[in-house]
Amino acid sequence: MESGPEREGGTAPDDQGMRISVALDGDGTCIAQARHLAVGFLTRVQAEHGLPVSQRALDLTQLVVSELVTNARKYAPGPVLMGLRVVDGLIEVEVWDSEPVLPVARAADVGRVGQHGLEIVMAVAQGFAVQREPVGKRVTARLALMDH
Repeated sequence: MESGPEREGGTAPDDQGMRISVALDGDGTCIAQARHLAVGFLTRVQAEHGLPVSQRALDLTQLVVSELVTNARKYAPGPVLMGLRVVDGLIEVEVWDSEPVLPVARAADVGRVGQHGLEIVMAVAQGFAVQREPVGKRVTARLALMDH
């Protein structure tokens, strides 16, 4: 995640403002906070850099952020770090947590209630990756800023 001067909400921008990172605490508001930060980030990217961002991209980014942060809070003790950056017409959502076990999408089961978050993220993302870190893991999803 990036370091540097902090903005409101504990976010740290890079020099171009096309990347932020934030540490999310474990209280019950961190998922809503993460969604709010993602929308604010994409709104700033659109206004300050003139990049088009579709309503679908805003909605899907909120969904992906919600699912990844929810999983991190549910399955990993300790802090969660979220990073957002725009690269080549994509929004990249990274979520780091302290749990070293890599997530695996479950087999389809129409009778299962819940636990579909990873399947949803993989279905809507243009790119998806999970990597083990020296401590914990990093989950990354990439979404198009514009509809094709």
